[in-house]
Amino acid sequence: MSVRSQKLAWGAMGVFAVGAVTGWSTPNLLHTAAAAPLAASAVPAPNTPIPLATAPNYRAIVAQNQAAVVGISITGVMKTGSDGSPYGQNPFGRQPRGDENDPFNWFFRGMPNAPKSPEGVPIHAQGSGFIISRDGLILSNAHVVDNAREVTVKLSDHREYKAKVLGADKTSDIAVLKIDAHELPTVRIGDSEAVNVGDYVLAIGAPFGLEQTATAGIVSAKARALPGDGYVPFIQTDAAVNPGNSGGPLFDSSGAVVGINSQIYSNSGGYQGVAFAIPINLAKQVEEQIVKTGKVSHGRLGVQVQNVDQSLADSFKLDSPNGALVAKVEPDSAAADAGLKAGDVILEFNGAPVKDASQLSMRVNTTAPGEKATLKVWRDGESKTVTAKIRSASDEMTADDGSTAADQTKLGLALRPLTKDEREQVGVAKGGLLVEGSQGRAADAGIQEGDVLLGANGTALESVDQLKKLVNEHTKQIALLVQRGDSRIYVPISLG
Repeated sequence: MSVRSQKLAWGAMGVFAVGAVTGWSTPNLLHTAAAAPLAASAVPAPNTPIPLATAPNYRAIVAQNQAAVVGISITGVMKTGSDGSPYGQNPFGRQPRGDENDPFNWFFRGMPNAPKSPEGVPIHAQGSGFIISRDGLILSNAHVVDNAREVTVKLSDHREYKAKVLGADKTSDIAVLKIDAHELPTVRIGDSEAVNVGDYVLAIGAPFGLEQTATAGIVSAKARALPGDGYVPFIQTDAAVNPGNSGGPLFDSSGAVVGINSQIYSNSGGYQGVAFAIPINLAKQVEEQIVKTGKVSHGRLGVQVQNVDQSLADSFKLDSPNGALVAKVEPDSAAADAGLKAGDVILEFNGAPVKDASQLSMRVNTTAPGEKATLKVWRDGESKTVTAKIRSASDEMTADDGSTAADQTKLGLALRPLTKDEREQVGVAKGGLLVEGSQGRAADAGIQEGDVLLGANGTALESVDQLKKLVNEHTKQIALLVQRGDSRIYVPISLG
């Protein structure tokens, strides 16, 4: 299972994925008087008493839904680098999952100081999920099934099924599973846009492997952006969520699912009153793409942006510190084609205000590749409108073993060419492909996010299309020259 954690700049705190209790594999609505959210018109005037509301009928919510909440256990092998860490050196990717300073590190890699196998770390992990169709479709987190060779789903009546991962999208942290069963109980899907701060919520899952555990709280915030997860507008809640809750449902006061529990904010690795759930509206968009096409496409504008503080607002003569300031425009991108420039401040995206950089990221990522977007931009002291044709992000994830025709390379890899600065960092004059996602055959061979592909069967690589052609010309095996940190090695991959 993936830790998907980063140390934040907020003191000594950290954000952790909460999907699994992991160790070595060798030693495991009915509701009565529920409080409905107040409509905007029903909000009391200032300084007037607020009407009392009756708490939700949590007993009925649990009784109606617990049979549709499942436990998920996985067995697999986490690939290790040459230094014995799960992901070796990663110059461009996220924080390696084996960060020794991560206070939650032992939860996901076994006990500290345990011997590391050069072939990889055997793992056994547990998480949660919930059934969304009577014929066995299940939603969970991508990090719950990460590195899984075998996935087992356990129902509330103790029946167990082997599950197939139809697809897993690491960008949104959503996975869709399928079990061979029929006439199953299902949850009712709600509307995460209708959730407001202060609303009651209830989580059901398997924290620390304790199945069918229910915890309650309120919505603490909406559209919360986390470092490295700018695409997901998290629902923040104070419902108790712990390792093993990942992938489990977050219910509103009517018993409808409004989120998928995903991460916690903690300096101890356990519950501290701050948890994050993926909005169900976003999860359904991802699920529909995976079921239909086997992959997920995200939009990409091609800019690096930052928040506008008061000093920057004053510098650019803005009325208020809002918008996303463009720090860099990537060449040959949708932004470059639209004429965006460094120093532009994006104020609106398709007519909707852009409050900050994370909000722009959310909106771009949820725009289908190929669609045109209208941007209101502040430039040289005045506003102007530009139109950009959104492109496909390079982090498309394919289903199953990566062998589908839609896959970029038929290897299970998501790739893009190195930038000039990255080539200088790697030490190559030209060419090179950055691995932004790895699964299927490539992942089984040990290739991982952050690796750089320099060649294939002795031919220097300069483009994804070139690698596709080389793969198509070989039917049995291909050898990729991979650079990780300062080390280079040829990695053979079976194509049979």
